Amino acid sequence: MTATPLTTAELTDVYTDLHRHPELAFAEHRTAGIVADRLRGWGYEVHEGVGGTGVAGVLANGDGPRVLLRADMDGLPVTERTGLPYASTDTATMPDGHESGTMHACGHDVHVTCLLGAAAELAAHRDTWAGTLVVVFQPAEEVGGGARAMVADGLYDRTGRPDVVLGQHVMPLPVGVVNLTAGPAMAASDSFRVTLHGKGGHGSSPESTVDPVVMAAATVMRLQGVVSREVGAGESAVVTVGALRAGTQANIIPGSAELLVNVRSFTPDVRGRVLAAIHRIVDAEAAASGAPAEPEFEEVSTFDLMVNDPVAAERTRAVLARTLDEQRERIESAGGRPVVVALPPLPGSEDVGDLATAAGVPLVYWNLGGFDPALFAAFDLATATGMGNLPDGVAPNHSPLFAPVPEPTLDLGVALLVAGAREWLVGVQRDVRP
Repeated sequence: MTATPLTTAELTDVYTDLHRHPELAFAEHRTAGIVADRLRGWGYEVHEGVGGTGVAGVLANGDGPRVLLRADMDGLPVTERTGLPYASTDTATMPDGHESGTMHACGHDVHVTCLLGAAAELAAHRDTWAGTLVVVFQPAEEVGGGARAMVADGLYDRTGRPDVVLGQHVMPLPVGVVNLTAGPAMAASDSFRVTLHGKGGHGSSPESTVDPVVMAAATVMRLQGVVSREVGAGESAVVTVGALRAGTQANIIPGSAELLVNVRSFTPDVRGRVLAAIHRIVDAEAAASGAPAEPEFEEVSTFDLMVNDPVAAERTRAVLARTLDEQRERIESAGGRPVVVALPPLPGSEDVGDLATAAGVPLVYWNLGGFDPALFAAFDLATATGMGNLPDGVAPNHSPLFAPVPEPTLDLGVALLVAGAREWLVGVQRDVRP
């Protein structure tokens, strides 16, 4: 079929379908199939199964730079509570055997839809740019392994090495606001599972046991002192214990307890010190409790610090600002105003940087506002973090209430990706609008 730009209604249809059917990391088979079929129909050379479920499309259009646009595809094990007519009711079986609801609680359905829209737009208007466009639909961003898996599986052997990597992420910011932070932009993240070993027994006779529940509780409380007492006032880190699992009944002391721990940091020094402190505290609490075996540490996921190339970011910032101004009528009709801001580095994490690092090229990754501007009427954008400190009615990423507004978010996301790609493909921004 001939490539034609996707209308607002078509974008919305794609988005609501993807939102209804989220798929977890490395299980994005349905989503990948939709993407591959569309790209193939628009004339892209399509590579499927890259890094498991990843899809890459290549559109060669004469001599010129090679530009990579990336979107992530995976959802989260979150039971949706938005009440939307297209809310997900899907479930999945987790590795530990329990059943969980699944949801696009981080907006990856927005990302896929916008990149499909950009792919269609650029394929339909090949006379406006020269070079090679690479569109990458990546699995498993949420577990920090998808980008590395695609690279390890020969992504660049199939698509060629790009000259720049571009992408965007929808965030709880007003429609019309784009955040682009040069330099360090998103935190490094380390998640791991800690198993504390005790000695089980009857709840009536704790003296004959080594209680891992008490050991775990003491460990959780002691970990709260890592940031407050071992990280300086001018530094930044977050330590979160997201899960504590132990036992099955009130009168049984179990034989072990499990903690899931997450660390966020912005410098290698702080990252190293915080991780070392956590190991020290866990080991010490186990020893103080008389544990019969040393604690076990198992890596769950790791993300490196995401850094936007300063020169490339400033070049891209200009074209994003110009594009928002071109979209002013659409933005203002939604109650927003077009503006590109540079917020402080976000505590969330991303693995898109692995694609740029592996290729040795600049990364430019921006945040797309996707929420009703009326909700931000009394909100000072200067205090926004893009994740927390939000006004009432605005749910952060990973919340069961996370619900971007499709219109005009999707159209804006397409326009920004198209503009960014054209800037790097031809070196100048052409006045060709969706």
